[in-house]
Amino acid sequence: MTERFSIGDHVTWNSEAGHVSGHIIRVHTSDFEYKGHPRRASKEEPQYEIKSDKTEHVAAHKGSALRKLPEAT
Repeated sequence: MTERFSIGDHVTWNSEAGHVSGHIIRVHTSDFEYKGHPRRASKEEPQYEIKSDKTEHVAAHKGSALRKLPEAT
C-alpha cells in the first residue's frame, strides 16, 4: 500500500533534473484537471500537489512517487 501524506508534509521525488523536495499544498481524492490535463485520483489512490522548496513550482504526483522527509528541528 502506498504511504498517505497530508498537507504540510515535506516530501521528495525524482524529476528530470534530479531529486526535488517540497511541501504538500493540496490532496486530491477525486479526478481533477492539472495544467489543462485530466488527472485520476481517488480516496484509495490520492494525488498530491507539491510546491518545490527551491523554485516554488507546483507539481502533481501520485503517492507512490513521493518519499517523506524528516522535518528540520
